Amino acid sequence: MERWPVPAAAFPAGTALVGGAVRDGLLGRLGERPDLDLVVPVEAIALGERLSREHGGRCVVLDQERSIARLVIRGWSVDLARQAGADLATDLLRRDFRLNALALPLPAGSELLDPSGGLADLAAGLIRAVSEQNLLDDPLRLLRGERLAAELGFRLDATSDTWIRCHSRRIDQVAPERVRVELEKLAACAGGGEGLARVQAIGLLDAWRRPAPVGEGAAAVKAAGGEALRQLTPAAAEAWGLNEDEVLTALPLARLATLLDAASWGRLHASRALQRRCGLLRSWRAQLQGAGETWDAAKPFATEREQVHFHRELEHDLPALLLMLPLPFAREWLPRWREPGDPLFHPRPPLDGMELQERLGLAPSRRLGELLAHLTIERAFGRLESSEEALGEARRWLKGQAP
Repeated sequence: MERWPVPAAAFPAGTALVGGAVRDGLLGRLGERPDLDLVVPVEAIALGERLSREHGGRCVVLDQERSIARLVIRGWSVDLARQAGADLATDLLRRDFRLNALALPLPAGSELLDPSGGLADLAAGLIRAVSEQNLLDDPLRLLRGERLAAELGFRLDATSDTWIRCHSRRIDQVAPERVRVELEKLAACAGGGEGLARVQAIGLLDAWRRPAPVGEGAAAVKAAGGEALRQLTPAAAEAWGLNEDEVLTALPLARLATLLDAASWGRLHASRALQRRCGLLRSWRAQLQGAGETWDAAKPFATEREQVHFHRELEHDLPALLLMLPLPFAREWLPRWREPGDPLFHPRPPLDGMELQERLGLAPSRRLGELLAHLTIERAFGRLESSEEALGEARRWLKGQAP
């Protein structure tokens, strides 16, 4: 508590730290700046606004009706929730899973409160719902159970697993944005591939995904998607040659693109950028994966223009695509992609549009755009090495294009 951005003494008597921070602290996996969830015996929104005035940061209202607010301060996120019920134990028994129904009152030396048996579940590596009704009170908890299992390396107990499968359709009652955030968290954890495969298999995403073929076709599509997700592991990424930093960004994106197409991410209110990235990854995977392991991974394109277009579209996300393709692609392409000066894998025109306009007397036009594209291709394949060569090629091209 000494490192918290707001001193413990600033919170009212009866405040308790609950949920993930308590759980992760007991598991020895607490980060440098963990998200803090606090139950307070007062109106949480008013408290958050007062703390922001006194200690800085900003207060965000998360739920007006239930009085839940978030204080964002100096890189920390502190969630404040008004106590539900007559006492803290009653509040905890309304939570999702037993290992999250733990509370540590703020005064130093206070005894940990565990009314549901969460400590035993932590010791056993179990994700066990407090009750079936608690899951139904907020159906996002159906998805969160799968996410926690993958994130912690735990397993769902048989009864909770049955409840999640039985009520999977209820998740369509949840705001799409909340579902998307859970999926992004799941994709980012080490066991996310297996977790997303389970989420897909039990139908937690059926409300948002594109309808699959009926009958055996639907089952085959779902099975193939699950198998592809299970193969997207940190070990596989390492075998493909990705370094630690590349894995952190490429592996979650490859999982998200494998899980759902761009239209489905749109229904989950994903950003246009994420929709586009997933759409491009799926489109190029479909075009390139037929190459197989015997294909020359350096030459799977019909034309030079298509190859440059590919590298322009996938310039930042190529490692994610490589995880979705046979290994020879990564062996051939990853070393070149890591070279920022590689003219093919990071295509740029040798001269910019302003310089061409000034040196050659051109006006902004579609023709100028076509010239820039032509020069980019020439440079990408090593046929231009200097600005003067580029100007000469531009004059030649313009002469050939003259009416």
